[in-house]
Amino acid sequence: MDKKVLAIDFGASGGRAIVGSFDGERITLEEIHRFSNDPVILGGTMYWDVLRLFHEIKQSLVKAKACGKIDSVGIDTWGVDFGLIDKDGRLLENPVHYRDKRTSGMVDEGFKLIPRDAFYAVTGNQFMEINTAFQLMSVARNRPDLMERADKLLMMPNLFTYFLTGEKVTEQSIASTTQLYDQTGKGWAYRLAEKLGIKQSLFTNIIPAGTKIGTLTSEIKEELDVSDMDVIAVCGHDTQAAMTAVPASEKDFLFLSCGTWSLLGTELDEPVLDENSMRFNVTNEAGFGGKTSFLKNIIGLWLIQESRRQWHCEGKDYSFADLERIAKEAEPFKCFIDPDDEMFVPAGNIPKRIKNYCSDMGQPVPQTDGEVMRCIYESLALKYRISIEELEICTGKTYKTLYMIGGGTKDRFLSELTASACNIRVSSGPVEATALGNIAVQLISSGDIESLERAREIIRDSEKIYTFEPQNPADWDKVYEKYKEVTANA
Repeated sequence: MDKKVLAIDFGASGGRAIVGSFDGERITLEEIHRFSNDPVILGGTMYWDVLRLFHEIKQSLVKAKACGKIDSVGIDTWGVDFGLIDKDGRLLENPVHYRDKRTSGMVDEGFKLIPRDAFYAVTGNQFMEINTAFQLMSVARNRPDLMERADKLLMMPNLFTYFLTGEKVTEQSIASTTQLYDQTGKGWAYRLAEKLGIKQSLFTNIIPAGTKIGTLTSEIKEELDVSDMDVIAVCGHDTQAAMTAVPASEKDFLFLSCGTWSLLGTELDEPVLDENSMRFNVTNEAGFGGKTSFLKNIIGLWLIQESRRQWHCEGKDYSFADLERIAKEAEPFKCFIDPDDEMFVPAGNIPKRIKNYCSDMGQPVPQTDGEVMRCIYESLALKYRISIEELEICTGKTYKTLYMIGGGTKDRFLSELTASACNIRVSSGPVEATALGNIAVQLISSGDIESLERAREIIRDSEKIYTFEPQNPADWDKVYEKYKEVTANA
């Protein structure tokens, strides 16, 4: 047996195409294409360069021919963003980036129309201005002409699958990132949308991950000279694709999908929509096979990525390995930030903002790049501890292992610090969790893997996993109390 499928994984800063080969026992990966994902600012608006990204999908299909017969393709992306299609099937404009400022103040405007508790009781989503609901509110209020011309809304992964197949659908996991998905009814929250000024006709049918959407259009096949292949609705949200690949054998576990964002949560049979989960602003997302991912969105490696970009502008050509090294060499426990403070959300000079934050909080101000990096690393690890405590309160469970997955696990230092800061065993890997989850759903869809449990077993056997145990827990307990004092006063 040698089954081959193609996973196309878009992150907020780049994408790649990976061919997964399955021999019945193990999955092997071959990266065939990698590309950057660079937003474009035009006329004061930040856009995704969607046509360029679709060109990269085409390049992926062409390059995959060298690997032999590809049976199917699946696409996952970041959450919340979308394209608007007119009645003739044309994309009205480039999708707007979630970091664009058009949603400023929209959460509070939404609460004027729908009380916070009533809103959360239906959608179960963490309230963030970037969420689709608030983006659409902005469109309805400030671009009524655009809203009038829009016939359908397609979330990013399904915008790309529409370009490939001509079929307009919405996969369930990506729908659940919108703050317009009814967690109990498992469909669109039409009444909430109407109260927010969003017309119901925009929404397409929601389908579960693992559904075949269609096949490549004749135009795509002719243009690229590729053979037919199925287009599968994998978990369209990259977090849920990665969640599928968590190499856990136990039922109750924590996961940390670590990339530009840190998504820390657990897998449940049903959503949690109570007072505690709303108070802690925990989000519920639809996972594969009817599961619920109950998680916190935390700013993650964005802080490191954006600091590196700033230093490059200053002529300092750091690699990520360099940044890890200088962080290790810096003095520990000197200063801390709340990674989720609003001042760290926009692009720009993150190191300068970190220094300003520390100064404002009466802390020692980091003087070197290494001290800035050490502050980021330790603050992330301590933020994870707060989130774990909140999740345990909400679920009434305690957890023995945190499964760190995704690109951030290349950074062993973060895994080490997380184990110690959170006083929990950390299982680190696989690095390519999102691609593996994408591939696993395609193989389950085709019947080549019989279940999610079997997929996770295969991934455990296919990948190198590292384990980190807590070190010096008493020292970290003292630091944690200091961290909570600093961030509580921010």
